[in-house]
Amino acid sequence: MLTFNELGLSPNLLKGIDALGFTNPTPIQEKIIPIVFETENDIVGLAQTGTGKTAAFGLPIIEQIDIKNKSVQSLILAPTRELCIQISKDLENFSKFLPEIEIVPVYGGASIDLQVRALKRGAQIVVATPGRMLDLIKRKAANLTNIKIVVLDEADEMLNMGFRDELDGILENTPKTKRTLLFSATMPNEVARIAKNYMNEPIQVTVGKQNAGADNVRHIYYQVHARNRYLALKRIADINPDIYGLVFCRTRMETKEVAEKLIKDGYNADALHGDLSQAQRDQVMGRFRERTLQMLVATDVAARGIDVNDITHVLNYNLPEENEIYTHRSGRTGRAGKSGVSIAIVNYREIHKIPHIEKLIQKKFERLPVPSGPEICNKQLFKLIDKMEKVEVDEEQIAPFMETINKKLEWLSKEQIVQRFVSLEFTRFLEYYKNAPDLNEKEESRRESRSSRDGGERRSGGERRSGGERRDRSERRSGSERREGGERRSTGERREGGERRSFSERKEGAERRSSFERREGAERRLGSDRRDSRDKRDEGGSRDRFKSKSKGGYSRFFINIGRKDGIDPKNIIGLINENTKDRDIKVGAIDIKDSFSFFEVEEKAKTKILNSFQNSRYNGRPVNVEEAEELDPSKRKRKRSED
Repeated sequence: MLTFNELGLSPNLLKGIDALGFTNPTPIQEKIIPIVFETENDIVGLAQTGTGKTAAFGLPIIEQIDIKNKSVQSLILAPTRELCIQISKDLENFSKFLPEIEIVPVYGGASIDLQVRALKRGAQIVVATPGRMLDLIKRKAANLTNIKIVVLDEADEMLNMGFRDELDGILENTPKTKRTLLFSATMPNEVARIAKNYMNEPIQVTVGKQNAGADNVRHIYYQVHARNRYLALKRIADINPDIYGLVFCRTRMETKEVAEKLIKDGYNADALHGDLSQAQRDQVMGRFRERTLQMLVATDVAARGIDVNDITHVLNYNLPEENEIYTHRSGRTGRAGKSGVSIAIVNYREIHKIPHIEKLIQKKFERLPVPSGPEICNKQLFKLIDKMEKVEVDEEQIAPFMETINKKLEWLSKEQIVQRFVSLEFTRFLEYYKNAPDLNEKEESRRESRSSRDGGERRSGGERRSGGERRDRSERRSGSERREGGERRSTGERREGGERRSFSERKEGAERRSSFERREGAERRLGSDRRDSRDKRDEGGSRDRFKSKSKGGYSRFFINIGRKDGIDPKNIIGLINENTKDRDIKVGAIDIKDSFSFFEVEEKAKTKILNSFQNSRYNGRPVNVEEAEELDPSKRKRKRSED
């Protein structure tokens, strides 16, 4: 097996690698590093998250830095500030014994003045998010004329997040003689476009099968009714007492809701999403890395910066809208040669996605039944007994108390002591799952549900209209608050007698809840795409096409593209980001119709929206955005009655 000593790295760089405990390069490092040293070609590296890509490009970059030259010689672009910070820390660790090398991270959410001053002091390597880097270029605070290497890390994610224009703007300001190294887990058309436009006959290096999932990750799905997602999530966590997992949700709002429920139910959990300040994100990530948190609930964008090797489970609270994102999610577990489990909680409206994902990752899913109450109690009980067996006893420390304890318990037999011990730790857990219902979705109930809810919602040719998942989400919110036989109790009862109290180490529950609630208090909910059963009627009356009611503090807009154009809420947000060049605009409700849509943004952005969309196009079609008129509720009722 090849060692780092055989890759042509300098002694001081090898000392840094050795200090980190690394001996042998990973497959991507073994392939990329020699190509960087031995050729002048651009490189496209296709590999999953967690395969060691940072060292693959970072080590040869550090090796080739001219330490006498204080200008920027290498630029590394990453999609999120978390990943930007993580790459910077990794490079600093690699170059620990090369103090002359200066590495500066620049990203949004931090003082740009401090970053400008750091660049002026001299930095040979800059690690940046695209938006902040382009801002610095426009301010003439970053000089890229001496750039030798540009790295695009997680290129597919940068493009998914709408950074196409920023990447174009940055690359146009770099020398044509530079080398470009592009790394991606997948190779969609937009990544191929970047490679074609800005790279010169690149060498493609693929580790594993392109887009495929990791070999050491097991893929499982549980099929439940949408309203039972949260109950299923709790049971999955309970059947895996040692879970150290990431829970993926689609939206910031859903992330907050799920995390808050878990915290209230006694789980060691927290949320990571785009509404948190940098200090809050650092605090949450610090607790997760220290394993103070068992479960971290995150959006796909926020999770891009998570670099943790020991994650045991990835839980898809619902499947992503784009199948390729599942590859990124599942790649968070099974890293550094360890095994992992990727779990999807799906309802019958999502089940059709499973074969497509299987084809993409080239792995088969196992369908398992949601664990029953008795199964969970059995697993938790033996976990408790196992924990008791393995506890380290400090006889010297407890010796002064043993005489009193023995006297107190002398009237009890060994069997009675064991019974009382189990009851003390476990009675409330057993009580919680007593008579717990079966959460597995049955084929009969699926057919009944389809006939009752989908009756008139079929297009010609049998194609089911989109939007059903959004209705499921609202059902989930209401359903999670109803009693489910013995499954749900009031919040107070759960906190006092819920199943998770068997984890006696949870002493910070109340403080965590208080902190979470304070943090969430000022955050505005993002609207979701709600199915409007009156699409046809709304489109039929041209008088009402621009009329809709907006929420306080938000302006509502009409846009002339809809479901027939292949549009979804993510595309709407992407259009707003792309046309306004502003990712800080708060977006409210998004309402997709067949041939047009409505969206809300904060009031102060109204003028920017109207000005920015004047010459916009979507898939070659001119886009028209106008402020929606306020529709008087009485007029709306009257019109509907006439219909």
